[in-house]
Amino acid sequence: MASSPSVLVIDDEQDNFDVIEILLFREGYHLIFAGSGAEALECLSVHLPDIILLDVMMPELDGIQLCHQIKANPLWCHIPIIMVTALTAKEDLALCLDAGADDFISKPVNGLELRARVRSMLRIKQQYDQLKALLQARDDLSNMIIHDLNNPLAGVLFSCELLRRSELQPKQRKKIEDIFRLSQRMVSLVDSLLIIAKVQADRLVLDYHPIDMYEISQAMVTDFEAIAAHRQIKLLCELPEPGKQIEVDPVILRRVMENLLSNAIKFSSSGSQIILRISYPPEKTVKIQVIDYGYGISEELKQRIFEKYDVGTFRKGIAQTGLGLAFCKMAVEAHGGMISIDNNHPQGSIFTVAI
Repeated sequence: MASSPSVLVIDDEQDNFDVIEILLFREGYHLIFAGSGAEALECLSVHLPDIILLDVMMPELDGIQLCHQIKANPLWCHIPIIMVTALTAKEDLALCLDAGADDFISKPVNGLELRARVRSMLRIKQQYDQLKALLQARDDLSNMIIHDLNNPLAGVLFSCELLRRSELQPKQRKKIEDIFRLSQRMVSLVDSLLIIAKVQADRLVLDYHPIDMYEISQAMVTDFEAIAAHRQIKLLCELPEPGKQIEVDPVILRRVMENLLSNAIKFSSSGSQIILRISYPPEKTVKIQVIDYGYGISEELKQRIFEKYDVGTFRKGIAQTGLGLAFCKMAVEAHGGMISIDNNHPQGSIFTVAI
């Protein structure tokens, strides 16, 4: 059996709450009273009501200020707020709406109007709850499918590894290598989706270890040199002296660098070059830059390129999923860092990670 909707009434006058209680008596709502803004905030920290009736004129923390605070909190901003006010000037009502209020009702409160407005806001809250449940079910299903993809992909990679060790014709070996490479790419995408899901659910726990950026960068460049050479792209390094160690999650940071290098190679033209530059600036632990001389990125696309599933301008023959840069942004921010993009003159882009 569904519980009764709860209504938080915030008013510094007990008599006003008694009036509200009488007017809503037959509706079967669970009414909660808070006599001040501070008491309301304390109440919200332990109980989330379905709707808030908020008096404007209160001492210390008034209704407008309190409404701002509630709507600024991501845990409370979805709760509909009806401002209860004796003010009738259009400017005052506009202040209520600008503060984030969803509706308002004037004093003295009319019972018929109050019940109608509360029912209206509860319908909005119910729609929000239904949409949230639907999105959660979709995310749970997606995450389950993504997680279960790991098993068949592991089987494909294992079979490819066995075939690579057998006697094959050059053409057959090339096909096996293609299957192996593409399967690895799929594993990488699955892992990225799982990490993104953990970040969004606040369940990602970084595994910090000391690493030498010189060593990890050298190893990565070695891995990407053959891919770059195949595209006739020169891969250059500007690295600090070896020996200095920093504390990061090496697996996730390496994935960030792999995504940036892979994108740089993918969107660079033959005969160009890519620079991987690592430094230790005084104000940051590490600064990583991937500099290319490719197609470049428009100002409009820069505003949304780190959004999940945004693939920007489609280019023929270049596979795009819209996950790589979204993963990079979330992974870097999970480290407490920032990722940005700038133009490389005369042509190309500079991706910068600062942690």
